Amino acid sequence: MKIGVIGCGNISSAYLKNLPGFANVEVAAVADLDVARAQAKAAEFKIAKACSVDALLADPAIELVLNLTIPQAHAAVDLAAIAAGKHVYSEKPLALDRAEGQQVLAAARAKGVRVGCAPDTVLGGGHQTCRMLIDHGAIGRVVAGTAFMMCPGHESWHPAPEFYYQRGGGPLFDMGPYYLHALIMLLGPVRRVTGSANISFPERLITSQPKSGTRVPVEVPTHLAAVLDFVSGPIVTLITSFDVRAHSCPIIELYGTTGTLAVPDPNGFGGKVKIKRTRNGEWESVGHSHSYLNQHRGLGVADLAAAITAGRDHRANERIAQHALDLMQAIHEASATGRHIEVASRCERPAAMVAGLAEGVLD
Repeated sequence: MKIGVIGCGNISSAYLKNLPGFANVEVAAVADLDVARAQAKAAEFKIAKACSVDALLADPAIELVLNLTIPQAHAAVDLAAIAAGKHVYSEKPLALDRAEGQQVLAAARAKGVRVGCAPDTVLGGGHQTCRMLIDHGAIGRVVAGTAFMMCPGHESWHPAPEFYYQRGGGPLFDMGPYYLHALIMLLGPVRRVTGSANISFPERLITSQPKSGTRVPVEVPTHLAAVLDFVSGPIVTLITSFDVRAHSCPIIELYGTTGTLAVPDPNGFGGKVKIKRTRNGEWESVGHSHSYLNQHRGLGVADLAAAITAGRDHRANERIAQHALDLMQAIHEASATGRHIEVASRCERPAAMVAGLAEGVLD
């Protein structure tokens, strides 16, 4: 399946490096508002065509658009691709709010095309091993969990970090999808949420190049603490923050009736999987049951293409992305109103990846 990439910014290199490892897809064109930047990416990764966004959308050879634009443009680019009759896979989040997300999903249904959405890290061997352990009852029935994504923000390393502090940014909309998609893949959908959110610092100082010394006004909360009540029963505490210099909290832990599962970082594909059976016992390392342990951004794109060909559901699908978007907005609403928010959207856990597959193979 021929893919056209829109958006040649920081994250595009990971996709362009990895997608040639899948025989079922081919990156046929790249586009960007800055055509010179698209031309540079095309030259770097030996892609045949670099062009404007309009030219890419008008190309009948392009069947699937990979949307790697900034969050504020995700929905608009998705809708343009759908209107052109193309399937689309977007970087996270799906949109800026649930209404935008619903518009994308409705347009895709009307046009008969598919929508996929990052993150696809949850399809990697680390989290798929955890999925197998949970499904096989390795820690009994999961009753609770904790998840922490805490760092000092991205202005010390990202070349253009302003959007992290604008609508569609902040730690929840930026990094929260990794954690929420992982938890949904492991535990299923959430029925209600509550939370508290705060802007700890009204402005941030960029120290990375080329914008070092620039001060950025903060428009969105940068520290959020949420409680998620899952339909299947577990209650999970989630904290996301751009205001923490250092910490010793776990990344994700799930607490079951017979043990605790330490889940690896959902911003990666592999990572250590550990189980602890008793309070005073030792952590036991668990070998990976699944492949895709290294950097494989693009796995979800290839799975979407394979699913279209095979007529099956794709794993990094729009229903999960919309549910995660609904949850993120609901957490903000819960903080603003001081109450629990009942979540209207629902999704199913995606099908587990097949254990033991060679890398580059999807079914």
